[in-house]
Amino acid sequence: MSEALIEVDDLRVTFGRAGRLGRGSVVKAVDGVSLRLERGQTLGLVGESGCGKSTLIRSLFGLSPIAGGTVRAFGQDVTRIGRAERRRLGGRMQMVFQDPYSALDPKMTVHDIVAEPLRITGRYDRKQVAELLDRVGVSAEMAERKPGEFSGGQRQRVGIARALALRPEVLVLDEPVSALDVSIQAQILNLLAELQQEFDLAYLFVSHDLSVVRHVADEVAVMYLGRIVEQGPIDDVFDGARHPYTRSLLASVPSVVPQRAQALALVGDPPDAANPPSGCAFRTRCPIARDRCAEVRPSLSAATAGGHVDACLFAGASLVDAPAA
Repeated sequence: MSEALIEVDDLRVTFGRAGRLGRGSVVKAVDGVSLRLERGQTLGLVGESGCGKSTLIRSLFGLSPIAGGTVRAFGQDVTRIGRAERRRLGGRMQMVFQDPYSALDPKMTVHDIVAEPLRITGRYDRKQVAELLDRVGVSAEMAERKPGEFSGGQRQRVGIARALALRPEVLVLDEPVSALDVSIQAQILNLLAELQQEFDLAYLFVSHDLSVVRHVADEVAVMYLGRIVEQGPIDDVFDGARHPYTRSLLASVPSVVPQRAQALALVGDPPDAANPPSGCAFRTRCPIARDRCAEVRPSLSAATAGGHVDACLFAGASLVDAPAA
């Protein structure tokens, strides 16, 4: 087993929601999630909007209030360290954001945007900034321009260069290509693959686009209403998905659905996180749900030899052969 850079164990993040007459409710944004990111690995995290992906990655940086569990980065519990230690850890773990325009200061030149982390840490080197920009495909003559003069793909290249300035070991990529045209997406994904090999980086790749995740990830974790419902090696999950939610997500992407798989239509919207269904949270949208699903909240199964796990009482069942309750 490779070295673990990030370890999340039984993480719980809750938020209060105001209600009528002062009666509030609790939203379990992240509910007992465990993940492990190893050196050189790409872990894909997928799920619909509102499933808790963004809250989870904010927890890695100490930006979400943790109600329980632990988040360890490079062996240190991020909930128990001071500002100075967190800043040092921050140099080893950086974020690449979804919208490359809003993530960059429009008043700064591209050179200064990439140089800022180096200046803050007292390591500014003009040559290093130029080398970083060149490495991501931004020419020297463009360094004194501002983000508004760049295309979306060029701005994302600048964001990647900035994230690499402190030579991190982990990049958290939050929907890094979703705002880009398909042809530009491929260029950025290829660049990320090259950089991962060159700098021995680990990626936590957050996306709702399963076709992109299959292209880049070694392992995938599928998240629904704050919980991981299926996880395993990328080919095991995509070619042999067992949880009906995963199978429904795959059915919505024809290019990645094995022909032998049954397309299970995903219907309706996720339930209110402040008032989730009893038992399995997915049962209100699940085509194979049975009475027992309302009574038992399934835990992740024992891992297969390859490390494939799921949280479904009737994992892998079709509409026809699902067992009776």
